[in-house]
Amino acid sequence: VNDAPALKAADIGCAMGITGTDVAKGAADMTLTDDNFATIVTAVREGRGIYDNIRKSVQFLLSCNLGEILTVFLAMLLWRESPLMPVQLLWINLVTDSLPALALGMEPVEKDVMRRKPRAKTESLFAHGMGIRAGFQGMLIGLLALIAYAIGSRFLHPAGDGFWGCLFATPTHSNIVLGETMAFAVLALSQLVHAFNVRSYHSLFRVGFHTNLYMVGAFLASLILMLVVLFVPVLQNVFDVTQMNVSAWGIVVGLALVPLVVVEIAKGIQALIRRRKTDA
Repeated sequence: VNDAPALKAADIGCAMGITGTDVAKGAADMTLTDDNFATIVTAVREGRGIYDNIRKSVQFLLSCNLGEILTVFLAMLLWRESPLMPVQLLWINLVTDSLPALALGMEPVEKDVMRRKPRAKTESLFAHGMGIRAGFQGMLIGLLALIAYAIGSRFLHPAGDGFWGCLFATPTHSNIVLGETMAFAVLALSQLVHAFNVRSYHSLFRVGFHTNLYMVGAFLASLILMLVVLFVPVLQNVFDVTQMNVSAWGIVVGLALVPLVVVEIAKGIQALIRRRKTDA
C-alpha cells in the first residue's frame, strides 16, 4: 500500500487516498480516494465505458466522412458533376456530424461491459472489426446519397430514353438542383439515423431508443435544422436547394432508413454467431 518502489514497478500501482503517504500517491497510477479496493471495479467499468464511447464517436465520424467523400468522388467519376455544394458539405459537418458525435460520448455504459476480456495495451483503436464496420457503413451512406442524386437528376424528370439513356444523359439545371437537394437530404438524414446504429453492437431495439436522451436531443435538433434549410425559401437560396414533392420526399426518407435496416440485420447475424460460439 505504501511501498513506493513497488507501486512504481507495478503495471498499475494503486495508492490509498486517505491513509497513503504523499510519496506513495506520487508513485502510483491510481489513487483510491475512499481507500476501498472495491472502487477499482467501478473505475474499470467507467473506464471501459469511456473507451467504448470514444470508439463509437470515431466510428461514426469516420463512416460519415467516408460517405461524403465517396459521394463526391464517385459522382465526379461517373458524371463529372458534384452532387453536393461546398456549403452543403459544411452544413452536414457542422450539424448532422457534430451533435450526434458529442451525444455518443454521453452514451451509458453497456450492461455487459464487465464480462468482456481485458484488452491488450497495444490493441488498436480499430480492433475487433471496427475499421471494417466503419468502412462498410461509410460506403453504404455514400452509395445511398449517390442513388438519391441519380434519381433526382436523371429519373424523376427523365433526361434521356430508357434506363441507360437517363443515367448517362446530361440533365438540365433544374434536374441537377433536384438531384443535389435529394443527395443533400439523404446524406444528412441517413447520418442522423446511423448515429443510433453506432450506439451499441447490440440491436437498437434491445438497447432502447430513449436510453440516451442526449442522442434523442441531438437527433431532434439536427433534424429540425435540416428541415428549416429544406423548407424555408430564404435558406433554400443560400444552400442552393429546391422544393421537393411527395415522391421525392418518399424516396429520401426510404433511402435514409436503409442504414438502420442493414445494420440491424448485420447485428442480428453477429449475435447469432456469438450465441453459437458460446453454446459450443
